[in-house]
Amino acid sequence: MKNEITIRYTQEMKDAVLVRMMPPNNESVKSISEELGISAQSLYKWRNKARIGGNATPGNGQTSDRWSSEDKFLVVLETYAMNQAELAEYCRKKGLYKEQIDAWRSVWLSANTGEINQTKRLSQELKEEKKRTSEIEKDLRKKEKALAEAAALLLLRKKAGAIWGDLEDE
Repeated sequence: MKNEITIRYTQEMKDAVLVRMMPPNNESVKSISEELGISAQSLYKWRNKARIGGNATPGNGQTSDRWSSEDKFLVVLETYAMNQAELAEYCRKKGLYKEQIDAWRSVWLSANTGEINQTKRLSQELKEEKKRTSEIEKDLRKKEKALAEAAALLLLRKKAGAIWGDLEDE
């Protein structure tokens, strides 16, 4: 049986580590783990908990243009109701540019527009394909009937020839 030691960290310690993971620091989980001796699993757990709480915590050492969609979305949510002064302060604090947030916001606001247009286009294409399929099936039924009629005529001609003899020879 394994002996496991559970280490309890104070909320202040967790908050301090999370600040290091958040912008503008964006320190990677690996570097913090190595420096502080806290397991990477614990750091990931703290980061996910912070994300669920609505905080953008990339923690991957990457610049803001390489953040995940989730982190960008959380920044948009955090800043949506801010006025210009609050937004400028937020950007300075997080190491972001207002233009980045504006671009992310416009992407999120227009995200469903493309989906609606695509849905309409696909619906129209489906309608056209159903109509085309219906016409092809109708044409196929006509051809099957004509083929059956031709086969019946050939069969009758053969039987008539067998009964009365070949009329073409006379």
